[in-house]
Formats: sequence, C-alpha cells, structure tokens
Amino acid sequence: MKHVLFGGDGFVGRHLAAALVAEGEEVVVADIAKSELSHYGAARHMAIDVTDADAVRSVPISAEDQVYNLSAKMLSPIMPRAKRHEFFFPVNYFGTKNIIEAMDAAGAQRLVHFTTDMIYGHTKIFPMTEEHPVAPLGEYGLSKWKTEELAAEWRGRGMNITLFRPRLIIGPGRLGILEKLFKLIDANLPVPMIGSGKNPYQFISVFDCAEAARLAWKAGTPDEAYNLGSLNPPPVRKLLGDLIRHAGSKSILLPTPAWAVKRTLDFLDLLNKPLMDPEQYLIADENCVLDVGKGERQLGWVPKHRDEDMLIAAYREYRAKKAGAAAVPAFAEAAE
Repeated sequence: MKHVLFGGDGFVGRHLAAALVAEGEEVVVADIAKSELSHYGAARHMAIDVTDADAVRSVPISAEDQVYNLSAKMLSPIMPRAKRHEFFFPVNYFGTKNIIEAMDAAGAQRLVHFTTDMIYGHTKIFPMTEEHPVAPLGEYGLSKWKTEELAAEWRGRGMNITLFRPRLIIGPGRLGILEKLFKLIDANLPVPMIGSGKNPYQFISVFDCAEAARLAWKAGTPDEAYNLGSLNPPPVRKLLGDLIRHAGSKSILLPTPAWAVKRTLDFLDLLNKPLMDPEQYLIADENCVLDVGKGERQLGWVPKHRDEDMLIAAYREYRAKKAGAAAVPAFAEAAE
C-alpha cells in the first residue's frame, strides 16, 4: 500500500508526509504547490488541483491505499461577504467530492479527512463533544459540513472515513489573524478583547494534527469523527497577558462590550469591508472548548502542545520573520 496525501504540501500535510516517510512508508503528495521540503527525496510529488476532477483521477490510487484529504481554503485571508461561497466551496466541497469519486473508481476504501470545529456554530454544550448540534455560521463552516454529509453518504456505500474537527491550527509557517495581534503588541498599543476575556481559548498544534492523522491510519481508519484541540485551555486574558509579558510590551488588555463589537463588525461585514470573519467574532466570547477525550480513547491520541507555548512560539516566529531569520526550531522547542 501507499499513502496518498491530497494537499500534502500544505500546513498539516507536510508534517504528516515527513512522519510517514520517516516510518519507511511510500508517500505520494498530490498538491498544486511544491515547497523545498527535505522529505521529497523519498516522497513523490504530483502537481494536482483538487478542483480539477480529471487531474484528481490521474493520481495513481490503488485499492489498498490510504488516502488523506488535507486540501482546504481557510478563513485567512478574510474574504468579503459577497465572495465567500465562490472562495470556499470549489476546494472544500467539490475538491473533496472529486477525491472521493476518484477513490471509488480505484476501489480505495480508506480516507482521513479534515473538516473544522466551525461546523458547530454557537456553543450549546460545554465542553463540545462530537455530538454537539451542527449549525455553521458562515460559508467556511458550511462548506466543511457539506463534506461531512458527503462522507456519511459514502460510508453507506462501504468506505471507511475518519473525520477530524480541529480548533484553530497554529504552528510554523502560518500566522494568519495572529499577525494583527502581534503588531499591536509590538507597537505597545491596547489589545481589545471581544467581551471580558474570562472565557477560555483553545488552539491545536499542527504537529498534534499530523499525529492524529497518522494514528487514524494505524487504527484502521475508523468511521468516526474526532475533535482536535489542546488540553486545559486558559482564559483569553491570561493567554494574551502572558504573551504581552513575554514580549516585554507595554500593551494593556482592553475588555469591550461583546454585543456592541459584534454589531459593529456585522455592519462592516454587510458593507463587504470585514475586519474579521463572522465565524470568528460571533463566538469570540463563548466557551468554545472541544472535548478531545474520544481521540484518546479510540486512537491513543493525546495533544502534547499547550496553548500558551504555541502562542508565544508563533510570536517568536513573527519576530524572527521580521528580522529575516527562520523560527521553525523555536516553535518545536517552545511547544514541547
């Protein structure tokens, strides 16, 4: 057998590919991009756009292969309201459809697929288990939920599909919305919080995501969904306060009335001039914490990286990037 990673050159995929190569596995990375990664000495790369069904079918998938779908359009960059559907759905939904149909044509039965915790919408159960009600708040979460409906359909036809629902993934190479935060801290400016900041905030490390995918393969690709998040996430005000102290910044944390901030951001979004995506700010003051116990019970997966360490490591990477240095080792050391 071999491992076929669609989107395998991306944020999570490159770490999963490296781990599989290190185990001596045969790896094919199918991705529109190709980075300078050392494991390409042992892994095969194919330039594939998942929105092109013919291109996806050209990938040499065999019946016994393990397939992973790591391709996705994310919430960064922030897209105007009018363009979100056309931005998210071609890759997130139709790309997934193309992959599953190519697998079916090849007789392949095992898929590991990443969706998002954004399918849950507003917090109804705390902590959020995999049985939490589904009510996406925007096109990104909706595009991912539609892939879960697609997975349910193909499970009924005999496929084994493992679904992962991660919180905000952070790690080397992706700063996203955090860059705005870091700029405020570097400029010693007030850091506004949506609400009081007493609610917890949960990340998930890119390394922990890659390990979850590897363990799903080892476990035989269970027909289950799993939340991915850190353990014991701290309150927002502690998370940000620790970062400000680490940076030696004079920034102060600024609580705000959440309802007023949300209505202001709603208005800007309506004007197609968003500062944040609604799927981010509408839940910013809620207790959005994923229960990750199911992954431990069924896969033996336990997240290793703490939210505080991940955020500080991301800040170090930001500072190193400004200085023209590489910060990947700093993340790995700080997040252990």
